[in-house]
Amino acid sequence: MELGRMQFLEIVKMTSFGAYLNHKKDKNEEAVLLPKKQLNDDAKAGHMLEVFVYRDSKDRMIATVNKPKILMDELKVLKVAETTEIGAFLDWGLEKDLFLPFKEQTVKVKKGDRVLVSLYIDKSDRICATMNVYNQLRTDSPYKENDKVKAMVISINKEIGAFVAVDEQFQGLIPLHELPFDIKYGDIVEARVTKVKEDGKLDISLRDKNYMQMDKDAEVIYAKLSRKGGFLPYNDKSSPESIRKEFNLSKNAFKTAVGRLLKAKKICFIKDGIQKL
Repeated sequence: MELGRMQFLEIVKMTSFGAYLNHKKDKNEEAVLLPKKQLNDDAKAGHMLEVFVYRDSKDRMIATVNKPKILMDELKVLKVAETTEIGAFLDWGLEKDLFLPFKEQTVKVKKGDRVLVSLYIDKSDRICATMNVYNQLRTDSPYKENDKVKAMVISINKEIGAFVAVDEQFQGLIPLHELPFDIKYGDIVEARVTKVKEDGKLDISLRDKNYMQMDKDAEVIYAKLSRKGGFLPYNDKSSPESIRKEFNLSKNAFKTAVGRLLKAKKICFIKDGIQKL
């Protein structure tokens, strides 16, 4: 009898409060209770039922005919139903919510958050959830360079970039120089594959190809110039951090876009910044 999986078990005993089940070929196995409210009227000993086995709120083994939103060896996005002093609880479609311990949270979660998790069995033989799933993501995606993808941000490393789950199942990375200033865990982004590495991992960008993105970046800068009275205190000497915070662009992207505006004679450099012409 396996925790966390759908399996076929035989009714070995009927009682007034439910049916006891175990494997047909293992009569010595301890039977598990399926509550009466989940039994059909015609259920009787010898019938085979497909059930999910887990532990109830009193840590007793129990069966249900309801299939939860996640099974063992799967990755799924679940909603945080509640947070407590010992961790968080996730809605996985069963009466007892799924426990997400603090030590398995990659970021602090709150009620209503959506988190990508997998299941594991803890030392007390209970099914729990973990957000440490990046190494469980696959590296055999069907995508190639320049394909458009949808990805969920699952971890941010200030020295590397944002680790993402493409389609909630494939490993991907948004490199540090591509990161928007305000990106955070759980963000769903539309992106473009820039590289498929030898190990199958994907590098992705939130930007279009250079020749397309340059126009968009130039429009962003020019629009901000217009809103700010025609002057912005940014130039080639500005820090990458200040540029990213103001324009949500890398310094290289900023310099490229400013160069385009200069060539189009829409701006000029003046002391300590750029001026709209």
